[in-house]
Amino acid sequence: MSAGKHFVSDPKDLVRTSLSGLVAANPHLALDEKEKVTYVKDLALLRTKQVTLFCGGGSGHEPAHAGFVGHGMLTAAVSGHVFASPSSSQVLSCLRRVYSEEHGTLVVIKNYTGDVLNFGRAVERFKSESVNQGKPLPKVAMVVVDDDVGVVNPNDDAEGGVGRRGLAGTVLVNKFAGARAATGGSLDQVKAVAEYVISNTFTIGCALNAASVPGQGLPRVLGDDEIEIGMGIHNEPGFETKKP
Repeated sequence: MSAGKHFVSDPKDLVRTSLSGLVAANPHLALDEKEKVTYVKDLALLRTKQVTLFCGGGSGHEPAHAGFVGHGMLTAAVSGHVFASPSSSQVLSCLRRVYSEEHGTLVVIKNYTGDVLNFGRAVERFKSESVNQGKPLPKVAMVVVDDDVGVVNPNDDAEGGVGRRGLAGTVLVNKFAGARAATGGSLDQVKAVAEYVISNTFTIGCALNAASVPGQGLPRVLGDDEIEIGMGIHNEPGFETKKP
């Protein structure tokens, strides 16, 4: 099975091109093209009315996460390159943009090493900036989504492993937390809703083939009569390959 064809003018710029198209087709959105941050156009007003929240990660999993930006869901989303976490500077620019001084901001992170490191570092940098400017410690909370039960190492805790990955359950976290924020919930209440959803959501992946990264082709190929149970969203190996 081949990697297929793509309408891509330049693989290096495909994420910005994709985000520009999304924003052009959805008048409620705006785009910071340099930092690849998609956000609601009425952000200035929204920040005065409710808790804001954002998510992000590598591109290639559309409509995640920019496609979930809107009232009742995410306030913004920050995008890295295909299968690559956004840098901590990108995440910091997003946090600076969406932060609500009055209500606070929730940061939703999928449990991947790059995302956890870069989002966590950005939050700490933001807090340090505020303190160094003589401002109170900002009201920023984080939650980490880890709904993947397809591949679990029982020794992760003892070995210091990453643990369960964040998968499709992130969409439900965004929706429930976003709805609670839109209905006037406090930062603590929005975070509590997000944590409840995380604790009660479980996902297992099933793939017909590995994902194709434009310009790179397929890393491996399944037979036409095979599926792989537990394959990760970045082609991480699953636990079983099955045939009819």
